[in-house]
Amino acid sequence: MLQTYRHRVHENLALAMDTLRTHKFRSFLTVLGVLIGTTTVIAVTSIIAGLDKQLVDVAEQFGTRTLWVYKLQLGAPHALTRAEKLRKPLSFEDAMTIKEQVRSATTVSVELFREMGDFGLPPVTARYKGENMLDALFAGVTAEHLSLINATLSQGRFFSEAEDLHRRDVAVIGNVVRERFFPHEDPLGKTILVDGHSLEVIGTLTKFKSFLGDDQNDKAVLIPYYTYQKAYPEAHDNFICVLVEPGKMEQAKDEVTELLRRRRHVKPNDPDNFGVSSAESLIGQFRQLIGSVGLVMVVISSIGLLVGGIGVMNIMLVSVTERTREIGIRKAIGARRGDILWQFLLEAMALTASGGIIGIVVGWLLSLAIRTFVPNLPSTVPLWSVIAGFSVATSVGLFFGLWPALKAARLDPLLRYVTSEKER
Repeated sequence: MLQTYRHRVHENLALAMDTLRTHKFRSFLTVLGVLIGTTTVIAVTSIIAGLDKQLVDVAEQFGTRTLWVYKLQLGAPHALTRAEKLRKPLSFEDAMTIKEQVRSATTVSVELFREMGDFGLPPVTARYKGENMLDALFAGVTAEHLSLINATLSQGRFFSEAEDLHRRDVAVIGNVVRERFFPHEDPLGKTILVDGHSLEVIGTLTKFKSFLGDDQNDKAVLIPYYTYQKAYPEAHDNFICVLVEPGKMEQAKDEVTELLRRRRHVKPNDPDNFGVSSAESLIGQFRQLIGSVGLVMVVISSIGLLVGGIGVMNIMLVSVTERTREIGIRKAIGARRGDILWQFLLEAMALTASGGIIGIVVGWLLSLAIRTFVPNLPSTVPLWSVIAGFSVATSVGLFFGLWPALKAARLDPLLRYVTSEKER
């Protein structure tokens, strides 16, 4: 019985494919909407999956056990309210109190810089032997900073707590700074000029992972916290990094939030006037954002699939009318209604499935082209999107081909043929 059923399905599928081969151009135009819809889904999901992977890699590099505490909430860029612009910065004493009183914190580091503007940290000019770098990232950090951002040294060493307390004019530079100023020489011991301050290079950092090609961290010139304070007495914007004990991230967030609300005199019913973020929370915000973008693209691609499905239904209805005699001959030699139904249903599904396959290939080629010509925009085709694209395309054929298939199965071709002959 099973073998007979398989034989009928195979026979009906062969008939359907033969019809498609006979009308190639018409079949292509019919499934053009399905092709475009599937291509859109594959291309968009490949970009979203690539962005997600890149963001996770960057966030994990900066530490899954690290809390970032700042006067503003980190995350997706937005227009600052007047209250946010007027917020009091976090202080060095806030960081030291966290270090002393938050039980789930193991290490705390502080980064000092001049007030952040609407476009991020203010860039400075670095110079070495006539070579200028106009967008260096200049900041003062404590001696523990390196371990909290999971950075590694390429050459030399990081400055010590003693050098920080004695306000030594030393610096650790990022990979871009090293490549710009010292492409063919050892940077250690050399003196660079940053915003008018002479600094001895004592170490270099390995390249950071970047998100969308942003290499700002590799343009960093890091100096001791108190050295920066000596150079910029007016600087008071502190960025605090807290290394949390394994498995105590939520506890640490609660403890830091409670402590800072108390120190900053926030009333019980008022919102926090500071931000506490982690890699997990930033990834969550990003996924929420790209999820909204993905939903819009799915709606757009669904329109293409709907148009393609309606086109398939119209063509199949016309095909039923054109092939009345064929249906009659098949029934005359023993074909049942189920056989006719499956022939036309499989034909519709084969139409949309072929459009889906072509769409998947085109989408994959687009993803490959993006990855090749725009390397800063990551793109990778996930397996689930290929399976989903093919399944949806086939389902469109099943849904929109059902009515023409039922009409073909219920058709009385002999009566149709006799009636038409009498009319002649």
